[in-house]
Amino acid sequence: MQSELLTLTGVSLAYQTVAGETVAIRDLNLKIKEGEFLAIVGPSGCGKTSVLSLIMGLLPQSAGTIRCEKPDLRMGYMLQRDHLLDHRTVEKNVLLGLEVQHRLTEQSRANAMHLLDTYGLGDFKSYKPQQLSGGMRQKVALIRTLALEPDLLLLDEPFSALDYQTRLNLSDEVYRIIRREHKSAILVTHDISEAVSMADRVAVFSARPAALKAEIPIGFPASMPPLERRRQATFHDYFDRIWEELQP
Repeated sequence: MQSELLTLTGVSLAYQTVAGETVAIRDLNLKIKEGEFLAIVGPSGCGKTSVLSLIMGLLPQSAGTIRCEKPDLRMGYMLQRDHLLDHRTVEKNVLLGLEVQHRLTEQSRANAMHLLDTYGLGDFKSYKPQQLSGGMRQKVALIRTLALEPDLLLLDEPFSALDYQTRLNLSDEVYRIIRREHKSAILVTHDISEAVSMADRVAVFSARPAALKAEIPIGFPASMPPLERRRQATFHDYFDRIWEELQP
């Protein structure tokens, strides 16, 4: 049985503006279990990314609690853009987070290089980011995040800047990497198909202020990769159910 990793209870977020208070998230209750892949979908601007920022501690919630069930929970944040530094090589980009956190040791460097080798980027260590394709750049960004050995990955539309074919192929590869590394993950996406193809469970948010409208378990086995999931007859049933939940 999977143990709980993170619990959000009654979480709200409000911004103070000149015009007054704007409520972005209202009374959100959400849990993620260890080893689970959770996808969050919702209308544009409903506060999905704000939830990741709250979990990461980049924003303080206005009400409610966010409780890490695992002591010293490590989190890694992967954004829409890869944010690789053009003047640094692939190897130096992968080591950047470790340097910033003062955790770069012989062991952590060896682990990062092992990740590059394992996932097909070992021959590109000395390349600069501008020499890589968009998909390869995102893989480097993922490995930079994994090098920090996070327990929970926060993925904020990491494939949205890519062309459709690259997006499909990379989502398949990223899924395999996350499963192989036994990581928990929360994916924010506007793409219902992407959510169904990657997640164990999909949380559907309402329009702003964001609240949990529905939670839909996805019944595909974790061993089934995204591209294969898209070929299953029940894939469209999940899509249609989530689509209905998103309607106002």
